[in-house]
Amino acid sequence: MNARSGQRLARLQEALSRGGTLPLTEAAKLCNVSEMTIRRDVAASDGSVKFLGGHLIMAEDPLYRPVYNLDEEQGSHALVKQCLCQRAAALIEDGDTLFIDCGTTLMPLIEALDRDMTLTVVTYALNVGNAVSRLPNVRLLLLGGLYYSSSMSFGGDEMDAAIRRLGINKAFISAAGLHAGRGASCFHFHEVAPKQAAIASAMQRILVIDDSKLDVIRPAFFASLDSFDIIITNGEAGLALQESHQGVAAGPQILLA
Repeated sequence: MNARSGQRLARLQEALSRGGTLPLTEAAKLCNVSEMTIRRDVAASDGSVKFLGGHLIMAEDPLYRPVYNLDEEQGSHALVKQCLCQRAAALIEDGDTLFIDCGTTLMPLIEALDRDMTLTVVTYALNVGNAVSRLPNVRLLLLGGLYYSSSMSFGGDEMDAAIRRLGINKAFISAAGLHAGRGASCFHFHEVAPKQAAIASAMQRILVIDDSKLDVIRPAFFASLDSFDIIITNGEAGLALQESHQGVAAGPQILLA
């Protein structure tokens, strides 16, 4: 990339830094060049600016990152998720009523459950419900509503109230992002209500999240860090989070897997 291209890209980044998108036609006018020149500049850049349709976006803008894909997430960090869930399973006691969140992070938790324990599992996730239904000694409460195939989960206006009526001992929550200042977030807005209801109702709130999602922001916020009693994570980012919360009386306990 030559100096003029770099200057134009810097001008585009400045225009996009305030958020939102920039139509290609406006980008060309802003830089006083043709639309084809803008396309060449972006193609030769470091990837910080990308095209979405006929608009330019910042690649790291959380509103325009690739959408959640359950099939892709199923195999993502599989061994790490298994270790995280084994650590989480050690917190479960016989007779507990558990809330298990949607997504793929908590699926290994079901395999890690002690088959001799008598448990009740509450979930709004079809994949979780299907797995739990095959376990002995586990009573399943599957919350229904409108089905969202992207996350294999249900959503509805009555779900919040239904969860808050239940006596939940431990809520195991997943998130697509966790930021120290902004809190926990997810991709799908229909997940916010059940997550918040479980956090509000449970005796103990446990966030299970792998280190690839730390310091990440997704579109739908649902809880602050202080909303959780325990955060189970891993890696150097997890260690940094643990160290930052040492000696903080009001904060969550950070456990590393």
